[in-house]
Amino acid sequence: MTIEELQAKRGKSVVVFTNGVFDILHAGHVDYLEKARALGDYLVVALNTDRSVSRLKGPTRPINHLADRVRVIGALRCVDCVVTFSEDTPERIIAAIRPNIHVKGGDYTVESLPESKIVHSYGGKVVIFPLLEGRSSTRVIQKLDRE
Repeated sequence: MTIEELQAKRGKSVVVFTNGVFDILHAGHVDYLEKARALGDYLVVALNTDRSVSRLKGPTRPINHLADRVRVIGALRCVDCVVTFSEDTPERIIAAIRPNIHVKGGDYTVESLPESKIVHSYGGKVVIFPLLEGRSSTRVIQKLDRE
């Protein structure tokens, strides 16, 4: 699906957008994405490129390269479209797609989210989902390092 097709759908359908690294997929990710999809008609997931992940998370990340992450996330039934971005935040791609709803996890607040201003500027809504306790890629990596 192209950005133009997503823009066209926005007028007739509810487009939900989220973004992240999604490096080591776990149950918390799947729960989050299913809940996000339930808010609308289409779920667009934007993935950070490998270079962007390394800048944000450190030189040992990502564990899984972008092509693999795109393939895994795109295979989920709840995900309608996967796009990628190389910046640290998805503001450029949000401005292009203009989703009705932007979803993030509970490690953010609406006020602390850099892209909130853009989403609100065109009448979109920002939704923050609580994190599932004990579920994170970082925690999985730390556990593997200890073993």
